[in-house]
Amino acid sequence: MTFKNKIIVLTGVLVVALATVFIANTYVTKTLNTPLHLADEEILEVSQGQYAHFVINRLYERNIISEPVIIKIALKLNPEIARIRVGTYELKPGMSALDLLELISSGREKQFSISLVEGLTWKNWKHQLNNHDKLKPGPENDQEWMAVMKDTPAGQAIEGWLLPETYYFTSRTSATEIFSRAHKDMQAYLTDAWENRALDLPYSNPYEALIMASIIEKETGLASERPRISGVFINRLRQNMRLQTDPTVIYGMGESFDGDIRRKDLRTATPYNTYVIKGLPPTPIAMPSKLAIDAALNPLDTDELYFVARGDGSHKFSKTLAEHNQAVRKYQLKK
Repeated sequence: MTFKNKIIVLTGVLVVALATVFIANTYVTKTLNTPLHLADEEILEVSQGQYAHFVINRLYERNIISEPVIIKIALKLNPEIARIRVGTYELKPGMSALDLLELISSGREKQFSISLVEGLTWKNWKHQLNNHDKLKPGPENDQEWMAVMKDTPAGQAIEGWLLPETYYFTSRTSATEIFSRAHKDMQAYLTDAWENRALDLPYSNPYEALIMASIIEKETGLASERPRISGVFINRLRQNMRLQTDPTVIYGMGESFDGDIRRKDLRTATPYNTYVIKGLPPTPIAMPSKLAIDAALNPLDTDELYFVARGDGSHKFSKTLAEHNQAVRKYQLKK
């Protein structure tokens, strides 16, 4: 074979090789950018010790990806997307294999949420936290939960000290971490609200305002009435009148409350029965919202001393006992 012929042959081989590489690269790129077989969102759990090849095999078995060999070749060519991270990931329709690999190598996990609602008690919240399927349960013993609130003064309770909010987290987060965040958020909000409170309020410290906020929360059906209800309670405290609010009675009854308050319940002494005790109960009776805290620290300035539920979520407010008794007959006794 002449030198010229050798050059022609080598050129032909090189052209074929380049064409093969081009075709292979095109096929790999097409495979990586082809949408996954997803009709709906899917959750992918990547556990400790699992590697990219293992995940690819799992997804192939679930018929989410095709051409696993081609995708593994792509990992050899792109080692940065082969270093996947432990986590819970959300796969969405329209995602490609490349999108998937970039997602699980980035560590951008799916965010879950839990909504802790105002007006509920710590008992309600503990059950919710310990039974969320994406949270690691916390302890059953309240003293262990209290240990998370390291700076809580003696005599104070968990009740009221957690801020109602929707909290976002990744899978495997502990319930105590959400608890800690809710506690810190409440501390921060209460501190700021206390600094911006109205003058001459009958509270000795922010905790008393928190107790009042929890009562306002339980008494209020309409958000717009919170400052007015707060005004009534503030007026009663200033005049050394008992607060006489049913939610405190219910809280003090604990497990014995069956849905109805009877006359004997109003007369039965508990640390929380504000028909019996004067002033505030010893702890909050529920988890108060930001609006309730704002109302407790910025009450409406009125002369009103009474209110009664109308039955539609709103209240009839009165300045005198005679007016209040008339309202009770109209809205409660239906006479």
